[in-house]
Amino acid sequence: MVIEMLRENGLEAVSVGSAAHMDAAMKKQSFDLVVLDAMLPGEDGFSICRRLRASSTIPIVMLTALGDEINRIVGIELGADDYVTKPFHPRELMARIKGLLRRASYGADQPLHQTPMRFAGWQIDPILRQLVNPEGAHVSMTTAEFDILLAFCQNPGRVMTREQLLRLTHAGLAGPVERSIDVHISRVRQKIEQNVREPSFIKTVRLGGYMFTPKVEAC
Repeated sequence: MVIEMLRENGLEAVSVGSAAHMDAAMKKQSFDLVVLDAMLPGEDGFSICRRLRASSTIPIVMLTALGDEINRIVGIELGADDYVTKPFHPRELMARIKGLLRRASYGADQPLHQTPMRFAGWQIDPILRQLVNPEGAHVSMTTAEFDILLAFCQNPGRVMTREQLLRLTHAGLAGPVERSIDVHISRVRQKIEQNVREPSFIKTVRLGGYMFTPKVEAC
């Protein structure tokens, strides 16, 4: 059903039934996005998600009948960009997929700043969707992680609520799970903060949300 819906919407799609078949398909050709069912024979979707994220920034949508909040958070912690639970409306899944594909291909949402920006020696490019650390090395990020950091760089020194971040980045569309923003931000902190226990870039504002403290300048 999913494959038929994707093809009807002008997308090329391949269906596989196991991790082994997925690995074989991804060796034969490149893909722009993975819709990953958690309930698979053999290696389950959560394990596959963890393995994919360790070596790739490809957008991942988790698709599963496990609808409780814990499983949604686990999927996000493992690197999924979105999480859709069964039963779902086909148009809802299609909207999630199109949104991720738009942002992954240079952001059709028109960010406030199209030019690269820098903060504390770091450089972020909203067009190429790249993050470079002060040593000049590229830092791998998921689509949601990049969107959140970009939103912060576009709004330095402002307290941003979870609702604002959800609206700007769509980083928690898989149900009313505002705390998924906390998980994404934790992952961003792990990549840019020197001390994640005492973060200096992304500050938590009690009863408010988060604030990005570095000075941000256009490159």
